[in-house]
Amino acid sequence: MSYAARLIDLTKFYHLGENVVKALRGVSADFPTGDFVAIMGQSGSGKSTLLNLLGALDRPTTGSYILSGYDVGKLSDDELSEIRNRLIGFIFQSYNLIPQYTVLENIQVPLHYRSGHRTIGSAEINRCLDLAAKVGLSDRLDHRPFQLSGGQQQRVAIARALINDPEIILADEPTGNLDSATEKEIMELLTGLNREGRTIIMVTHETSVARRARHQIVMKDGVIASEGMFITDSDSK
Repeated sequence: MSYAARLIDLTKFYHLGENVVKALRGVSADFPTGDFVAIMGQSGSGKSTLLNLLGALDRPTTGSYILSGYDVGKLSDDELSEIRNRLIGFIFQSYNLIPQYTVLENIQVPLHYRSGHRTIGSAEINRCLDLAAKVGLSDRLDHRPFQLSGGQQQRVAIARALINDPEIILADEPTGNLDSATEKEIMELLTGLNREGRTIIMVTHETSVARRARHQIVMKDGVIASEGMFITDSDSK
């Protein structure tokens, strides 16, 4: 079995003055390639810290993180930045779109952070157009975020996350700001991406959303309190 990510006795401590906050206290977990994982837990449980480490946005205090075969702890900052941009696509609760950019320009953003900062070519423009069509935004290419609904903005974020053809999609409360109908649409998009072979790791506080994943991890006090496998709606049909 191949693994998109592996965590081995991971800890993350923060020093706040004389106090030490132990956000993660020895977390070990395997994320097989093509899995769809939901991470749950109350505020302060460590789930957001865990997602930041999985996204290589932070480094562990101790322990090892193996990302698609790379030991993150042994990479330089430049190497880590390049691998993160190539292997991981990010989706955020607040969308994190650039307000003055159009839909098409927002989708292109990760291309500007590639090694060498190459000029965006016609093939890449066509890929942006294809991804806009994939998420149902071909008729919104020139719109800016303030002209879009929350669901449309999240669709832009999904297309942006896919532009570098990443192996892993990390989603932080991807439906947190959406109504129930739009939540369903976004989850269907994510489920479809998983069926195509993408590994998806998602933080959510909503059980209905977590049940769309195949595998659930519940965090508590900086450790994994429980793990489980779900039969998803798509599996039961």
